[in-house]
Amino acid sequence: MRPSSSPASRLLTLLLFVVIACAVPEARCSDRRFPHLDRVRELHRREGSSSAEQEAAARGLLERLLPSHSASFEFRVISTEQCGGKACFIIINHPLFDGEGTPEILILGVSGVEISAGFHWYLKHYCAAHISWYKTGGAQLSSIPHPGSLPRVPAGGVFIQRPIDWSYYQNAVTSSYSFAWWNWERWEKEIDWMALQGINLPLAFTGQESIWQRVFQRYNISKLDLDDFFGGPAFLAWSRMANMHGWGGPLPQTWLDDQLALQKKILSRMYTFGMFPVLPAFSGNIPAALKSKFPSAKVTHLGNWFTVDSNPRWCCTYLLDASDPLFIEIGKLFIEEQIREYGRTSHIYNCDTFDENTPPLSDPNYISSLGAATFRGMQSGDDDAVWLMQGWLFTYDPFWEPPQMKALLHSVPVGRMIVLDLYAEVKPVWINSDQFYGVPYIWCMLHNFAADFEMYGVLDALASGPIDARLSDNSTMVGVGMSMEGIEQNPIVYDLMSEMAFHHRRVDLQVWVETYPTRRYGKPVKGLQDAWWILYQTLYNCTDGKNDKNRDVIVAFPDVEPFVIQTQGLYMSYGKLYATRSPKNYVKGTSNDAYEHPHLWYNTSVVVHALELFLQYGDEVSDSNTFRYDLVDLTRQVLAKYANDVFIKIIKSYKSNSTNQMTTLCQHFLGLVNDLDTLLASHEGFLLGPWLENAKGLARDRKQEIQYEWNARTQITMWFDNTETKASLLRDYANKYWSGLLRDYYGLRAAIYFKHLLQSMEKNEPFALEEWRREWISLTNNWQSDRKVFATTATGDALNISRSLYMKYFGNADLLELEGTSSPGESASL
Repeated sequence: MRPSSSPASRLLTLLLFVVIACAVPEARCSDRRFPHLDRVRELHRREGSSSAEQEAAARGLLERLLPSHSASFEFRVISTEQCGGKACFIIINHPLFDGEGTPEILILGVSGVEISAGFHWYLKHYCAAHISWYKTGGAQLSSIPHPGSLPRVPAGGVFIQRPIDWSYYQNAVTSSYSFAWWNWERWEKEIDWMALQGINLPLAFTGQESIWQRVFQRYNISKLDLDDFFGGPAFLAWSRMANMHGWGGPLPQTWLDDQLALQKKILSRMYTFGMFPVLPAFSGNIPAALKSKFPSAKVTHLGNWFTVDSNPRWCCTYLLDASDPLFIEIGKLFIEEQIREYGRTSHIYNCDTFDENTPPLSDPNYISSLGAATFRGMQSGDDDAVWLMQGWLFTYDPFWEPPQMKALLHSVPVGRMIVLDLYAEVKPVWINSDQFYGVPYIWCMLHNFAADFEMYGVLDALASGPIDARLSDNSTMVGVGMSMEGIEQNPIVYDLMSEMAFHHRRVDLQVWVETYPTRRYGKPVKGLQDAWWILYQTLYNCTDGKNDKNRDVIVAFPDVEPFVIQTQGLYMSYGKLYATRSPKNYVKGTSNDAYEHPHLWYNTSVVVHALELFLQYGDEVSDSNTFRYDLVDLTRQVLAKYANDVFIKIIKSYKSNSTNQMTTLCQHFLGLVNDLDTLLASHEGFLLGPWLENAKGLARDRKQEIQYEWNARTQITMWFDNTETKASLLRDYANKYWSGLLRDYYGLRAAIYFKHLLQSMEKNEPFALEEWRREWISLTNNWQSDRKVFATTATGDALNISRSLYMKYFGNADLLELEGTSSPGESASL
């Protein structure tokens, strides 16, 4: 505690010692299974920001989030010993509160992060407030009482101790899918959000290209050489992981300089909160020029990674073998240059040497030697280094059988590597790997791929999975984490998952889900609670174990000849539940890869009923931005699945040669796309404009504006390279339901396909697949280079638009008869 000479402060200090003594259970020693992790925690305490700095960081957050209550809270950092030997926060009624403007609530914690998490816990559980990303509705703070009348906590205070130390955040590709165009203003909001969620172990990847430039300059690698090495601003994640090189580049020197300056601000704020940012380490990825300068070095020329024709302009990067002495030398220089530039380190470094890059040999001894050398590259630059590795390779690549996996994990001393069980909510590796063969790991929720839009989740797995893993026999779990590829979607999922850093027992989801809409919208509305119970049992209860990657027809249009498309057994239509299946070959001789079917795991009619409840009770919370976001998202979800059914009916009409019906359905589909665009335009979270304008906003001149906008447009459409008649293998991977994108791109693409369908029928000729591809790819490439400006502010009333679209598509008896469906309400019971 901080000493003070005033009588009030001395009284407060005495009272605090009494409260802490009553609140904290008998002190427990930290987990001694991994002594080096204990040492790193001690280094964090010694080398971290002062208590005063961390308290100031928490106060700054309070003033940004809730300035009206800046005098209502007092924050204090306390020692780990005062928390029972672990990280914790304590919430108590301020003992000196007299109703005359003195603080009402006192929050104590072992760091600025713990204090901020305690502040959020109080707002959430005592004031029924809710905090999400701005794009998903932002913060609901209207339920917080005025200063002077804040809710009191129990007399003994609220003591929340972390059951496990680390709370991890980010995926190696989140930096490109979500953060690519962020400035400091946006990063400041995100770091505040991290602190409120209790995140203490975030990746910090921004600006590393500038560090690489300095390191490679020591080997006479020029800026021109690096122009072919670094990817463009929207594709840096994959050039960092040696998946590709040069795509979207070259990077201007101003980009390198500006991003380094931004990284320093990011790190400074993270450290001030008491976070432990994870810096990158050398994985062996090198520019081609280094190979020519060191011809005797052991270098592997990697194979193709998703380019159409193995185009060497972008593919087939060079990987320096970790057993080569040059590897350790470069790894050491890179770590040292970061520490020199940033002035400090958390001693934890991310390195994913084998991410979607299979090693050339499967010999466990070889694998072990690579892992050991990779770690020595880090340790030579920081003797206390800990290697943090994404465990995606163990899920993604069948190469990693138990002998290879064990060889890699045991290639470094136990406790010097932490593995992220990246997809544990669906495909946990810890269960089948004997707890990663004794190596510490973090239980992570991956959840989202490519920052696309789908109302999806596995809430039951989140509420129980981390608890079961931690309490399992011989558990080596040391943290929980969120490792999504993209953020700003599905706020309910992240609201629950962030809580799991503080829960010791399984969460009672019946209670949690019942209270969620009250916090989310600021008041209890029984009809909306019923709606969310339906959503929990359907959209957020996916148990089929499949990867959720949005492949709705609108945003991921099938690039196949129409007779390849199955018209039975793929979708759950409104009014009738069809069996779903994903056969390996649904047409003889045709690979299932030709058409990746939309993922559907619930009865759509039941979800339509939830939408009906949203519309019925929406007037009660129509002023809530969080409600408007959820309403637009739910209406989008319902209409997107409806569009999948309309598309199947179009294909059926084509196969049965029903020209008139097909023409009508095609017009109906295109009208639906435009209507969806209008709906999405009614909320800021579903606009194309901000993505493009933020990209241009980081440019220094017109040339950079054009390059950055091309990067932004390309990532969300074609993604990677193409020829005139061969689309990118990653087309639509980062698809988005954004207003502007639907009307200006997706709708036009569908119209081209429908045009060729009609021509095929009229001429009685096979579908002109080659010509369709040529026109679609031309449309895409032209759109990528276009400079059209899109809206950055929402227009229209979301509730009125949603009601109108519901009546148009589900209240029109003639339309339902045309489509051969019954009313969606007919199977709307669970």
